[in-house]
Amino acid sequence: MRKAFVITSSLLLAAFALQFVFAAVGAFTKPGGEGAFALHSATGMAVIPVLNLLTIGFAALARAPGRLVGLTALPLGLVILQALLAGLANGLTDGAGVSTPFGLTVAGLHAVNGIVAVHVVVGVVRGARGLGRPAPAEAVPVTVREGEPA
Repeated sequence: MRKAFVITSSLLLAAFALQFVFAAVGAFTKPGGEGAFALHSATGMAVIPVLNLLTIGFAALARAPGRLVGLTALPLGLVILQALLAGLANGLTDGAGVSTPFGLTVAGLHAVNGIVAVHVVVGVVRGARGLGRPAPAEAVPVTVREGEPA
């Protein structure tokens, strides 16, 4: 299960990294529109949550420490916050449908939250990889008396 934990957490990190590519594709598509962000939306609303749930399950089955399992669950909460921020940013427009300064600020928080999520997943990947490594041997004090061979 530890290997599956490493694999799914690594795939989750790759999916999060691709989210930035898909966001850029949407932002630079001319002419823009709702369809421009289709890959970004599908990955964020389906692929990442499913991978995250699998990663949480494998973390628990690998008997990861509780703190690491909790850290593994954190990106799911951040993904939910992402959806809320995106919806709020899209809703904060004026009567003509033009973005407001507050709406743009919320949209900026969507990007910052994505960066935070990536850093959390990096910590999950490091923790998953660390589970497979043997613990370092503890130093055992040795007492040598004078006159005795060491």
